[in-house]
Amino acid sequence: MSLTPYFSSSSKVWESRDWIFGLEEIGYAGWELVADGKYRLDNPGNFTAIQENLASTGLLVTVHAPYSDLNLASLNYPIWRESIRQTCCCIRHAADLTDRVTIHPGFLSPVGKLVPEKVWEMQKTALVEIGKHAEDHGVLACVENMISIKDFLCRYPEEILGLTEGIAGIGVTLDIGHANTNGLVDAFLAHVGEVNHLHIHDNHGQSDEHLALGDGTINWEKVGRIVARDYSGPVVIEGRTLEEAGRSLAVFRKWFV
Repeated sequence: MSLTPYFSSSSKVWESRDWIFGLEEIGYAGWELVADGKYRLDNPGNFTAIQENLASTGLLVTVHAPYSDLNLASLNYPIWRESIRQTCCCIRHAADLTDRVTIHPGFLSPVGKLVPEKVWEMQKTALVEIGKHAEDHGVLACVENMISIKDFLCRYPEEILGLTEGIAGIGVTLDIGHANTNGLVDAFLAHVGEVNHLHIHDNHGQSDEHLALGDGTINWEKVGRIVARDYSGPVVIEGRTLEEAGRSLAVFRKWFV
């Protein structure tokens, strides 16, 4: 299988984009742009600057849609509509940069906990609309599995695979770090051949620490062997600094072969 390393840092969304110029020097082929803060694609100034940055590199691009204060499963109709609108807006702009956009699923609000079946219905309805928009723009919108906060949807393989199955324009982003917080790395790896995008980062199994590969408890030898066998495509290594990016890439090159 062919694996292409990308790097992403959600911690830098309020910082200058100059850091991305170091990615190629380290050995990365791509960058996953987190479209929030100063990186929002619906801001014309941001978008022009990002295009200029990329034009001076050879980096490939994937995009992570904004998720701050949004909820694609909200029972508050204006919030739900706005969450869909912002996701679709990101997809429309991202289509000029990539064919793959990661999106977060929604979550149960206090009121939503009273009618969880309705929350799932709202989430699925949102994905149908987003998927159509994505298809129209030549993009696959990939829903990401979530961390171990009980109110989040899509923490389990059967949830995310069942939710997304059969929806045109919708795929799955498997996040190994998120899976580890739920104790479900092996369960998700059993389905790695069914996913469309991959995020990797480390933690100690309790919270979403976004550590460099090897700094937490994930068995990267095992993960790398299975991923290299069953998956092909972009592998987004998430972290906070270029120093961590370099250390993570060394682990990736050792085991994801």
